[in-house]
Amino acid sequence: MLTAAGWLLHGAALAGEVLLPASLRLGFAVMLSATLWISVVAYWLENRNFSLDGLRILVLPTAAAAAVLPLLFPGSVIPLEGKSALFSWHVTIAMLAYSTLTIASFHAVLMALQESQLHSHATARGWFASALERLPALLTMEKLLFRMIGFGFVLLTLTVVSGVFFSEQLFGKPVKWDHKTVFTLLSWVLFGALLVGRRWRGWRGKTALRFTLSGFATLLLAYVGSRFVMEVVLHRGLA
Repeated sequence: MLTAAGWLLHGAALAGEVLLPASLRLGFAVMLSATLWISVVAYWLENRNFSLDGLRILVLPTAAAAAVLPLLFPGSVIPLEGKSALFSWHVTIAMLAYSTLTIASFHAVLMALQESQLHSHATARGWFASALERLPALLTMEKLLFRMIGFGFVLLTLTVVSGVFFSEQLFGKPVKWDHKTVFTLLSWVLFGALLVGRRWRGWRGKTALRFTLSGFATLLLAYVGSRFVMEVVLHRGLA
């Protein structure tokens, strides 16, 4: 109940920040907050089928912290007048892609902790250690991880294709080969390579975790990192 109440409050606050009359408010803080808000839903859905309580200590505090960021860093208002109807869809799909791959990265961290505990000779204590012990087997966790990565990769592919090949229709200008575009493409390559490696070379374990976390870190730099520099360091709005 507390998780649901917090999620609803987070969503209401987020809607008030983002949805403005005939415009959207976007920025690194808003995108990060929305991404983690959706990630909580993904956690809740997965937790219904499997005991993933260990994710709670990773996802919920991070989402709570992200919920207040738009108050500190409000971002920029983007008028929707003159923009294609596909613009809102592009933003929505991008947020879903980021959210799916965010929960996948939390899942990868949880798997690394689970594997470390399995190989540790010391007796684990505490609530978090107990939650790790209740997790499904590593093979099941790995299947869940690749299911999320596969879904997130499809969404990320739609984001890349729409942003690169339909830039003029979406944004009214040709694609800019800036840091955001380059890092997004690099992240897409990393996740794609992981899925190909999994299919044809049987990649798993630490290799899969390294690719997952590297791909997520690159994706985080693509929008959140670049917008943080533009908005907070250089004090520039959205172009």
